[in-house]
Amino acid sequence: MDQLRAWVAAILAVDAFDLAPASSDASFRRYFRATVNGRHYIVMDAPPSHEDCRPFLHVAGLFRAAGAHVPEVLAQNLDQGFLLLSDLGSTTYLAALNEASALELYLAANEALLKIQLASRAGALPEYDRALLLREMELFPEWYVARHLGRALDADQRARLTQIFETLLANNLAQPRVWVHRDYHSRNLMVSEPNPGVLDFQDAVYGPITYDLASLYKDAYIRWDEEQVLDWVIRYWERAKKHRLPVDHDFYAFYRDFEWMGVQRHLKVLGIFARLWHRDGKEGYLKDIPLVLDYVKKTCERYNELRPLLGLLNELEGHAPQVGYSF
Repeated sequence: MDQLRAWVAAILAVDAFDLAPASSDASFRRYFRATVNGRHYIVMDAPPSHEDCRPFLHVAGLFRAAGAHVPEVLAQNLDQGFLLLSDLGSTTYLAALNEASALELYLAANEALLKIQLASRAGALPEYDRALLLREMELFPEWYVARHLGRALDADQRARLTQIFETLLANNLAQPRVWVHRDYHSRNLMVSEPNPGVLDFQDAVYGPITYDLASLYKDAYIRWDEEQVLDWVIRYWERAKKHRLPVDHDFYAFYRDFEWMGVQRHLKVLGIFARLWHRDGKEGYLKDIPLVLDYVKKTCERYNELRPLLGLLNELEGHAPQVGYSF
């Protein structure tokens, strides 16, 4: 903290300033709000032994050029892992979303996402390839099943889970590819002008077109009626078609891809939330696990190809089989 304070003081050419925590993070990064004469800045502290600021700087440039509202990088010290950024405010979408505000906020989020996707090109970001998608899903048996539930998969269960992964991967990898923020949800979108401010994009990749949409509308931190989600996804799809993005012209096929992409993401999220507790001692994410599980189960109920995952979850949790409808 002494090093960070000294660096900020030198950059801003001041002797004194207020410094307060700005947000929490699931990684080793910390964010502070520095206030000087009524003007606010964000200071990122990303310990070089654990974090690399260079992807943040690279993606910030790409997304800003695309027209997304991302923080401006005002100063950097990569040796110490310090960045001085413009402040996009303190109100997250999660804090602002309600029945009255949701449509305006989500339509703005759709437009920002379209800008990012329209600027996409191969080679600028790492590939969201089979190996990465699979590595993410493997967090589910390692951390959620083994560590959180305390269950060991037998040979038959492991074989079924492997087949489920292959089914999801075939769908995910067949989708058209665009730039993917990879955590495009209510905690990383800020109410700002222009709206939204976009944060936490350093892990961006080049991958499936429905991924960020699934992050946004199958959000682990807030629940909406499925009919409402369907409406917002249709609005995105119509705008994407108008801009000639490579979305499927059959909406039902596009929505299936959106739902299956959500299952891949949520298997990863279950593993991450369990790891944050069992490895890192961060208990706050445990309360969000039931919503994530509900997303997975409801999607599996709708598609015969994903029913084996629902059966496996019921076995692991000791629940009776559920009955639903299928597409």
